[in-house]
Amino acid sequence: MCNRIACYGCGALVDDAPGKPHKYLGTVWGCWEVFGQALAKEYGAAFNNGLGVTHRLTVDAYAVQHPGTPGRQTIQSMNVHLVSLYLLLEHGQGWREVMNAIRRSLRAASQFVWLEPPVPNGTMTVLDVAAARDMEEHQGLVRAWAEDVWQAWSGHQDHVREFARRNLGL
Repeated sequence: MCNRIACYGCGALVDDAPGKPHKYLGTVWGCWEVFGQALAKEYGAAFNNGLGVTHRLTVDAYAVQHPGTPGRQTIQSMNVHLVSLYLLLEHGQGWREVMNAIRRSLRAASQFVWLEPPVPNGTMTVLDVAAARDMEEHQGLVRAWAEDVWQAWSGHQDHVREFARRNLGL
């Protein structure tokens, strides 16, 4: 039986295991492992069965909820994933459009700044998604999680909207 620890990114109570989960995201191995399991559910059918948006929301919600510490890669990641959440949730864009917008956003990476993560950084975590009994429930939980995380960042939403207006024409 493993000891349980709180992930320092999202606060989820997960198995404590040795290992470095990611180069710059602020997560612990047990949480990273649950994230990998959530992605595995999506990969098989993600893009062939219309789950591209769900997959994008999963990646974005996790990254924004686990921003790590200030640094070039972390700042870029946080900003790009926040832009993606904005486009998916407020503009209803598809995953292909969002991927194109991410590429365009990266051309303006010099404008990215560190945005202090909210506390708490959402009330849902990847553990909520992992509890899904089927793909339909999984999709609903991913959307609810992404909306919850986006709402947690409400103090920075105007900054994200302004970046998108200036650089993406939105």
